Amino acid sequence: MARIRLGMVGGGNDAFIGGVHRIASRIDDRFELVAGALSSTPEKAKASGEALGLAPERSYGSFEEMAEAEAAREDGIEAVSIVTPNHVHYSAAKAFLDRGIHVICDKPLTSTAEDAEAMANAVAGSKALFILTHNYTGYPMIRQAREMIAAGDIGTLRVVQVEYAQDWLTDPVESEGSKQAQWRTDPARSGAGGATGDIGTHAYNLACFVTGLRGEELAADLQSFGVGRSLDDNAHVMLRFAGGGRGMLWCSQVAPGNENNLRLRVYGDKGGLEWKQEDPNYLWFTPHGEPPRLIRRMGAGASEAANAVSRIPGGHPEGYLEGFATIYAGAADAIRAVQGGSARDDAMGLLPDIQAGLDGMAFVRACVTSAGDNSAWVKL
Repeated sequence: MARIRLGMVGGGNDAFIGGVHRIASRIDDRFELVAGALSSTPEKAKASGEALGLAPERSYGSFEEMAEAEAAREDGIEAVSIVTPNHVHYSAAKAFLDRGIHVICDKPLTSTAEDAEAMANAVAGSKALFILTHNYTGYPMIRQAREMIAAGDIGTLRVVQVEYAQDWLTDPVESEGSKQAQWRTDPARSGAGGATGDIGTHAYNLACFVTGLRGEELAADLQSFGVGRSLDDNAHVMLRFAGGGRGMLWCSQVAPGNENNLRLRVYGDKGGLEWKQEDPNYLWFTPHGEPPRLIRRMGAGASEAANAVSRIPGGHPEGYLEGFATIYAGAADAIRAVQGGSARDDAMGLLPDIQAGLDGMAFVRACVTSAGDNSAWVKL
């Protein structure tokens, strides 16, 4: 099957997440990067395009220029990957959605509630797909946990504990030249949430994806421990889910000793499940009253849901890049499906969609609102 012609907005030479998306798009050989507007300045965009081997005429100075030119080409891009800071997501996505070009967008959805609503309208008014890269939903053992919960293996859900801890903002690196820190701690570019928007949305999305639960309200305590930092870098959030389930979410970027410590624990009346992103090939399952059972990716007890998104034999590390690659492979399948006449909703499968993005924005808004009202309960 021919590779999907891909463009990229943002993600120049010095951008971490751009490299991640490019690698992930190639792992299953489903995409070919053929065009880009890789920086906010035309000079840097051209230099990055040259470094990546793009044809000079397809290395653009702006996403507006790229959207117009590529839509007019017979061999124009079929999809675009948007890997810019949050405040650019809406305007860039709309430029391509309006031209029927499929959009694969990094999370969170946007930087403001107004842009989120406008994005939802743009998606609704387009024939193109919109996919949000919540990559942790693509991990094999996360897919297995979701399947086991849906099958009732741990019974009626009672408690969800999710945490995402990092330490990279322990020092004020935004004032020491870190570009990643500079935009993530800037409300104009990141939005109202700091850690809540950057990693809290991942944690909240993962909890909802795995359990099938939908948040109803939350109470949040947000902190900005970094001196002079205006956005939160630590958050404790209590959650109430539809149906009576209860949850707690902790996200922090000032927790020394934590690199990318995303952890999920789910408990029902018949048992519990536990998964850690830094040890992603293993899922602990504890039926009530029985010894814990370790389920290994591609090993005994691994389900078809897990094996279907595994690429290498058990015992070999498979994680972050492959999780992204699962999203990209699913996006490729969905794009070919709609090109073949399938309905958009039918093609999406388990891919994170515009609703996942809106849910993440609602989570951030509610956290900020709650924290501003002495951690009062706020509807989601």
